Amino acid sequence: MSLLFRESQRREATLDALLATRGLSTRAGAASVVGPKKALKHSVVWGATRLRADLVSLMPVDVYRKVGRVGVEVPKPGVLVAPSSVAEGHPMGIGEWMYSSQTALDRTGNSVGIIRETDALGKPARIDLVDPDEVSFRCKGGRIVEYRVSGELVDAKYIWHERQFTVAGIPFGLSPIAAAALSLTAGLSAQEWAVAWFENGANPSAHLKNEAKVLAAGEAERIKARYGESVAAGTPFVSGKDWTYTPMAAKAAESQFIEQMHYTDTDLCRFMGVPADLVDVVSNAGGSITYANITQRNLQFLVTNLGGSIKRREDALSTLLPAPRYVKLNRDAVLAMDAKTRAELVKIRIDSRTMTPDEARALEDEEPLSEEQYAQFDRLWPTRSNAPVTNTPTGGGQ
Repeated sequence: MSLLFRESQRREATLDALLATRGLSTRAGAASVVGPKKALKHSVVWGATRLRADLVSLMPVDVYRKVGRVGVEVPKPGVLVAPSSVAEGHPMGIGEWMYSSQTALDRTGNSVGIIRETDALGKPARIDLVDPDEVSFRCKGGRIVEYRVSGELVDAKYIWHERQFTVAGIPFGLSPIAAAALSLTAGLSAQEWAVAWFENGANPSAHLKNEAKVLAAGEAERIKARYGESVAAGTPFVSGKDWTYTPMAAKAAESQFIEQMHYTDTDLCRFMGVPADLVDVVSNAGGSITYANITQRNLQFLVTNLGGSIKRREDALSTLLPAPRYVKLNRDAVLAMDAKTRAELVKIRIDSRTMTPDEARALEDEEPLSEEQYAQFDRLWPTRSNAPVTNTPTGGGQ
């Protein structure tokens, strides 16, 4: 039996005892400790994460420049076409990059990349994404003052950092499940929430390390005693004015939160910001989605569930551009309508003079109508006229 296996057993036994003292039950009397990636392996969480990332990656990234009161589309810089690469001669397109970064945001609340190249204006020209689990933050006064990637110090000016589900006073993001846990336990004290969330056996879940000074012998003994108390309680160990936060047990805590609270698939969909029916979960509320209202359903999802995330991503990507340029993700690209609904909408716009027939044909990747085609229309419908109709006043009665 390996030392690692024995240590794992000891942690499970310790966790069960701690949960019992706090009135938290386990399912069917069995140990509820799960692996660090159990929450991600849950099919509902995985399906919701994939759906959100897929939809975001489908949206074309367009760049506009404000001219008067109108936004005029302009060419995209290279960083918004192929922002990274996986090998020499193998660029990573913007769609794949958006998918990967959105997945990181929905898994951990943070998308982190290293800026490898800059353009003539000093704006990022290449951003290589990194695993957010390999990133640690040293914070001071509610600000991040140091980034480490896989243990190596990286200057903050070379870091690309997007956040999601932020909390005042915490300069990094939370995962959807962690944000839900924090909100649902708002009635508890911070210490109680930390115990319930970060509890992970005999080790403190996070170490907040003092790097400001060398500790004297007496101070070291006092801190050692405090560390022992942290080990016993499973709460983060805090010391010093500058602190480094490393989320050692974030994934395990998410798994335990789901297991201990007995949340259903519908609850998980609510946490992830995805309607249950879109990931094949039967909602207790009942109802059904038919093809008659699928377009409205997709629009509702984009507005109420993804709208905030998309807007924050647009704002973040706009920082890659010189002012007054800005980024817009084309939401219309994912509102795929059936042919009949699309044709009706185009006809309404043409009849209301807000779109020309040539513009409508361009949406279907078709060339403008030729003179020969117009002549054929005249032969088929010779009485058709687009002349405006005027009302002729009638005379008064005799």
